Amino acid sequence: MVQTVKSVLVLIGEKKIVLEKPHALHRIFFSLRVLARLEAWLDVKMSFDDPLFLSWYSLNGPEKYFEAAGVDIFQGNIWIHNNSDLHVWILVSEILH
Repeated sequence: MVQTVKSVLVLIGEKKIVLEKPHALHRIFFSLRVLARLEAWLDVKMSFDDPLFLSWYSLNGPEKYFEAAGVDIFQGNIWIHNNSDLHVWILVSEILH
């Protein structure tokens, strides 16, 4: 079992892979958290293997958080698009088995 914890800087307007597809192991948990004040409203989107962001989740509001766990969770690349007017830090955690 392997755990990865990292923080990723996503610049204004940037699209970036924050978690790469696992190759040898299987992802059983991942979480993403935007590091910002509770009252801050940012335009940060997350997508699953979709660099065009045609289908996405919003990481806004008071939570600014996404988490998934289990044996059937997504195994591909996870993208972030920062469409805000500020650079943002994303805290990423992943467990592979």
